[in-house]
Amino acid sequence: MHAQTHRQREVLDFILRYIDSHGYRPSYQVIAREMGVRSRAGIARIVSVLESQGLLARRRENGHFYIDVGDSGSVQPGVSLINWLDVPPPETGLESWQREPIAVPNFMLGVQTPDRIRAYQIMDDDLIGENICDGDIGLVELRQFARDGERVVAVLENKRSVLRRYYRTGSEIELRAINQSSDVPAIRMIADRVSVKGVLRALLRPGI
Repeated sequence: MHAQTHRQREVLDFILRYIDSHGYRPSYQVIAREMGVRSRAGIARIVSVLESQGLLARRRENGHFYIDVGDSGSVQPGVSLINWLDVPPPETGLESWQREPIAVPNFMLGVQTPDRIRAYQIMDDDLIGENICDGDIGLVELRQFARDGERVVAVLENKRSVLRRYYRTGSEIELRAINQSSDVPAIRMIADRVSVKGVLRALLRPGI
């Protein structure tokens, strides 16, 4: 896999050269100075994107972050590592595989970069009428707003998350199910009790 922007490639190339010539990893401050920028936070964001692409890895020791070169054998060309969406965990807890990034073919990301996409475990059949089933994994574009009719992941009262069709009327938000097998009522709530986390862009279905 290759870094997707010119700046990302510059940072990655510098880290590789620095490790090759010095035998150890550069700090954010060293990278920022080389790139001619003052903000270490900006470098940290670039490193985070490179990490999401599987090109670098960060580890924390004694309160400091260290940068390692990613294992090129762990992520194949044309594949990105996608982190999970930050939502309240289900009552049954998370499986171990739900804590690790998942590998996704780049063509499934469309025009989005890996840092703008998160994985979301679908836990019900609320959208089974659209062939979206319990156990599927949604690829969600990070967004805090939505347009009427879009399929969104929303968190309700900071307690649970749902994937449904989004509609807004005045101060209320309606989240509609598309379920032909049973009568699932719409969820209607005051807008400030609903937090949109992202919009569904693609779907993965684990093998049986």
